[in-house]
Amino acid sequence: MIQATDQPTRERVARSILDGGPSTAAALADRLHLTPAAVRRHLDQLVEEGAIEARDPRPRGHRGRGRPAREFALTDAGRDRFDQAYDDLAVQAMRFLAETGGPQAVRAFAERRATGMEQRFATVRESNPELEASEALARALSEEGYAATVRDVPVGEQLCQQHCPVSHVAHEFPELCEAETEAIGRMLGRHVQRLATIAHGDGVCTTCIPDTQPPTRKVSR
Repeated sequence: MIQATDQPTRERVARSILDGGPSTAAALADRLHLTPAAVRRHLDQLVEEGAIEARDPRPRGHRGRGRPAREFALTDAGRDRFDQAYDDLAVQAMRFLAETGGPQAVRAFAERRATGMEQRFATVRESNPELEASEALARALSEEGYAATVRDVPVGEQLCQQHCPVSHVAHEFPELCEAETEAIGRMLGRHVQRLATIAHGDGVCTTCIPDTQPPTRKVSR
């Protein structure tokens, strides 16, 4: 029988997956200071509810012997738990804007929203001058509910947004994603490329931030 007192912990498990991305049971137990047995009990219930799904992890470098532990990721239904209660209203409002003002009105709204992100970014940078631009951007986005992180990759950096508060709206109106990507490029002062978006069915919004320093070439003599 499911105890009522289990629900807050179960929500913590789901929130940890939202913030940290697909995670193994061991990683969740470590982050939440729970026993592996307790975490697995909550994971089993979340899988049964359709809030999360188990999947094989993506290859990360050299694998040792044995099958790697499975990771648990949020499903669309699981993400719905954290989305605003006004998604339907927002979509209806955007449809009305498109019908009455045309595509240019939708684009103008998307750009206005992106400007707000830039203002948040500027505030974070001013308050935290020790942060790199990409780190400040991740923090600014996280404050807006995007659960963003940045990590190094061979070609530069990669911005990962584990959550998108407007994914349902952006699914129908991709102008929101397009304006956001352009704003990210302006904030970081370089051309960036969106590799994946939650709005279009990917698990994480991923943006490639290329290194500003081109590789050096040997001069033949």
